[in-house]
Amino acid sequence: MSFTIHGIQHLGVGVPNHEASWKWYRKFFGMDIPLFNDEAEAPLMTIYTKGKVISKRAAMILNIKGGCAMEVVSPSTFQATHSKEKLQLGDLGIFVGFIKTPNVQKAFNFFNSNNGNLISDVVKTHYGYETFYVKDLDGLIWQIIPANDFYTNHKHITGGTVGCSIGVSNMEKSLAFYQFLGYDEVLEDQTSIFSDWSNLPGGNSEYRRVLLSQKKPSGGGFSKLAGKSFIELVQDTSKRSPQKIYENRLWGDTGFVHLGFDVRNMKALGERLSTAGFGFTCDTKDVLSMGESTRVHCTYCEDPDGTLIEMIEVYKIPIIEKLGLYLNVEKRKPSQPLPDWMLKALKFTRVKD
Repeated sequence: MSFTIHGIQHLGVGVPNHEASWKWYRKFFGMDIPLFNDEAEAPLMTIYTKGKVISKRAAMILNIKGGCAMEVVSPSTFQATHSKEKLQLGDLGIFVGFIKTPNVQKAFNFFNSNNGNLISDVVKTHYGYETFYVKDLDGLIWQIIPANDFYTNHKHITGGTVGCSIGVSNMEKSLAFYQFLGYDEVLEDQTSIFSDWSNLPGGNSEYRRVLLSQKKPSGGGFSKLAGKSFIELVQDTSKRSPQKIYENRLWGDTGFVHLGFDVRNMKALGERLSTAGFGFTCDTKDVLSMGESTRVHCTYCEDPDGTLIEMIEVYKIPIIEKLGLYLNVEKRKPSQPLPDWMLKALKFTRVKD
């Protein structure tokens, strides 16, 4: 039986103060549409929370302008904290999140005039485009990159997330893993000291950077909204031994906690991953009901360096819960995008400040 991995669905972030962080993401990233925003226990994650069932608030948020989603997770049974180690580029795990914009200079000016915690000027990358870097309210690093595949012309200066930069220890093993997940187009593969990283921790060292995307995206309900997405793999080519970003830490601690993928036929996918040596580390086993409006099947696996990858098979999610408008995926073709009227109706659920 076949399976489908549509692509990146969301980037997960752990934060200590859910309300404050989400407000920041609304202001600077336009992430003001919640698909859900609930307090619940996380029994699935005990393998990553030292055997204890934690409670957390989690919100899956979108920008109607376009881009993938973000899941903002804030533990309520413990205080999310940063790593005690001094982390840098090339450390194992997700180190930089990507946000897209139609105009890099205008986005830079917006951040600059609104005290957006810029950590670089507008700089040119070896990929040939201009970019800049910021830190969010919790010190997580984001790269603002140019794009032209926006779903709407909403006035916000940026769109949503479009991927991330992941530190790896063995590029060939990691390439094979992420290519299996559908990111099979190598856009760039260079080894150098990169000038656009000069203001980032460890940015004056030499790295191999490989930028991946999808040759033939397979569609999916939110594909028109998500647009093109990217995974950048980063290997430190010096003699330094990279650290695991979440070594001796809990899922939900401050940082990029996981990268989520939209999939269909979880059972078949699990069998293939297990055969390849990347079997599920935790699995809801069946449909997980999150109230009457949301039904999903969630699993986790790890990349070759232990970075958490969440697989989500959606069965039912709310579009406008107040109006009883839901997406029932079981009754749709896997690759079929949602109709425009339904996607654009999401704007009526925006949280305004």
